[in-house]
Amino acid sequence: MIDKINIRVYACAVKDKKVLTLFEEYAGEPLMKFPGGGLEYGEGLIECLHREFDEELNVKIEVVEHLYTQENFLVSRFRENEQLLTIYYIVNIVNEEDFLILDPCIEKTEWMDIDTPHNPFPLPIDKIVFDKLKEKFL
Repeated sequence: MIDKINIRVYACAVKDKKVLTLFEEYAGEPLMKFPGGGLEYGEGLIECLHREFDEELNVKIEVVEHLYTQENFLVSRFRENEQLLTIYYIVNIVNEEDFLILDPCIEKTEWMDIDTPHNPFPLPIDKIVFDKLKEKFL
């Protein structure tokens, strides 16, 4: 039975037709995803993105625009009692020279070519967002 909603806020940092991706292990599974994370109580969406980039990657961002809000019902892949709501923004990294992985769960980062022929993202909403990036930037 679904008894919780988890609001997730993610960012597509785009430069030179590439998007920043994170590789981490979550609940014992390797995962490629966009930077971002869970909205905390008392926090706005943009505040959440700023906090996540600061905590995970030691950088400041500038939010460019809203890209996508999940429209369909989705149960968390990791908690069957939890409904997910995900929101994505396009951002620029302001101080890329300070980039440093601070979160021990993040194994590596990579600038993924948006014009890659296949969609490499494993999570269903990330797949939709990557296709939207292709539409917007190619």
